[in-house]
Amino acid sequence: MKPYFAHETAVIDSDCTIGKETNIWHFSHIMSNCVIGDNCNLGQNVVISPEVILGNNVKVQNNVSIYTGVVCEDDVFLGPSMVFTNIINPRSAIKRKNQYAKTLVKRGASIGANATIVCGNTIGEFAFIGAGAVVLKDIPPYALVVGNPSRQIGWISEYGHSLNFNEQGYAICSESKEAYQLKANSVQKVVST
Repeated sequence: MKPYFAHETAVIDSDCTIGKETNIWHFSHIMSNCVIGDNCNLGQNVVISPEVILGNNVKVQNNVSIYTGVVCEDDVFLGPSMVFTNIINPRSAIKRKNQYAKTLVKRGASIGANATIVCGNTIGEFAFIGAGAVVLKDIPPYALVVGNPSRQIGWISEYGHSLNFNEQGYAICSESKEAYQLKANSVQKVVST
């Protein structure tokens, strides 16, 4: 018995590694040589291209294609119909498979519905990409970005709440009560000792 669930309409190619308690739903296609971690959820009509790597507990909503060159670390959320690219200058008549650009989505990051992530960029830990945003550059950890082209409008906690920093550069998450520090335009969670 397989350690994961795949709906009967899902297509899973050979040489895939799929972790335990992962769910793969209707009309999804998992292509060869990809790695999908434990406890992932791949919604309806999801395509995972060859050599893609998804960490543990990655949630992929309906109608998302994850192309070769993309790596998502643990706890990443990919919203409905969001888009990755993997070639910076695609042309139908020119083959550029050897020019795929890498895209890295770091642990805990969320990408909203219909957002576009242009290839070759890194989305930092726990960053939050708003619905419909078009990301053209690296996004720092804990950044909240929106718009086309995307622009940073604030900082966000690991629980997904806006952080309002005081004059000393500290903020508290309204849900978790965890503290964060803003220093030199970079945010870090304060670890109590």
